[in-house]
Formats: sequence, C-alpha cells, structure tokens
Amino acid sequence: MRQAALDRTSTNMLAQGLGWFSLGLGTAELFAPQAVGRFLGMRDSTTLMQSYGLREIAAGVGLLTARNAKPWMVSRVGGDVIDIATLVANFGKGNRKNANVAFALAAVLGVTVADVVCTQSLQEHEQQLLQRRKQAARDYSRRSGFPKPAYEMRGAAIGHVHIPEDYRTPKALRPLNAA
Repeated sequence: MRQAALDRTSTNMLAQGLGWFSLGLGTAELFAPQAVGRFLGMRDSTTLMQSYGLREIAAGVGLLTARNAKPWMVSRVGGDVIDIATLVANFGKGNRKNANVAFALAAVLGVTVADVVCTQSLQEHEQQLLQRRKQAARDYSRRSGFPKPAYEMRGAAIGHVHIPEDYRTPKALRPLNAA
C-alpha cells in the first residue's frame, strides 16, 4: 500500500486551516463584493462575487464542523476550478488590473495544490480504514455452529435418549416392524 502523503493529524489540521481560510475569503466576497471586483477589474460582478462568497462560507463551515471533511474538500477543489476559470476569463487586454488577476490566479493555484493534497490524503485514510475494517471482519460463512459435520452427527442420539410413552406414536399407528 502506498504511503499516505500526510498523517491523519496533519491532514485534519490542514483541513481545519483551509476551513478558516474559506470563512475569511467567503466573508470578504460576500460582504465586500465591489472591492474584490475592483481589485480584479471585474466591476459588474457583485452577484457573482457574493455567490462565490456563499460557496466559500459553506465549505468553511462544513470543514470546521463535519466529522467527514472529504466531501467538503472535494467541494473546495471544485470551487477552485470555477475560480481559476473565472480569473482566466478576466485576464486579457481589456482588463487594466491584469497584474492583480495574475496575483489572484497564482494564489488560487497555490491553494488548489493544498486542497488537492488534503483531499487525496483524506481519500487514502478512508481507504486504509475500509481495508482495516475488511480485514477485521471474520468470515463465518462456512460455519454451522455444530461441533461436527451433519453426516457425522446423524443418529448419534438414538439409543441414548429415552422417549416417554406419551410422546411416541400410538401403538395402533406404528408400523408392524417397529417396537
């Protein structure tokens, strides 16, 4: 089995840190969308920035509160893809803030690397846990609960057990050769 990129504690700490980062970035995008848009040269993007802010806040809350951080990390990676596409689409000749867009793009790419590493580490830990559970489960499918196979036990009680008369078939209904 491949060695995990990060141990469980490091992965949890990274996920928590990314959760706090999401809350901070999401708050800025939600409550100051015009400032973020101006910084990136995207003046008419208030609704878009606020929707990105809500997405970031949801991911942050999920990472900080959920028992399983993996789905929230996957959502962060998806959000990073959307952010990269938005920044690339706004990087061009008509934008006077190309230097800021380039800076933001570099920052998003760096955070994307951290998100991907954390997601992969969580996936590896999940697979290791499933593998341990599989190994720990014992296979009782070939067991019957009896000390010997059925063919060895057939008739073993005959001659050792006295059947009371009132449990027996009435004499009138017994076959002629039966006692």
